[in-house]
Amino acid sequence: MARTNLRRPPSNCPVCNQRLATTRLTCPDCNTELSGAFAQCEFCVLTDEDRDVLRVFLASRGNMKDLERHLGVSYPTARARFDALLGKLGIERPATPAPSRVELMEQVARGELDIEEAIKRLNDRG
Repeated sequence: MARTNLRRPPSNCPVCNQRLATTRLTCPDCNTELSGAFAQCEFCVLTDEDRDVLRVFLASRGNMKDLERHLGVSYPTARARFDALLGKLGIERPATPAPSRVELMEQVARGELDIEEAIKRLNDRG
């Protein structure tokens, strides 16, 4: 049986916005149905765009510069997108101390940070 036009199921309830539970599985070839309580795929909450970001990140073996090029955005923007993706998966980055002025300048020199973002970070520290 051809599996064209398959849609992704919603992950949240349209009434109360709570996470939906998977309770029925159906074989598209023989129409066998199983019902019960099934664990959800943790990646199913990701949008197609998020999955693309994750796919590129994994294919480049975690190279954030490759992700930056793929997205066509600055390094900080690519980093923020990836951090948001991790947040959707419930993976929070551990808190890190604010980088020193020297560390910020080194990041700018390596091309990991643009000057505007470095200035913003310096100003945010007070």
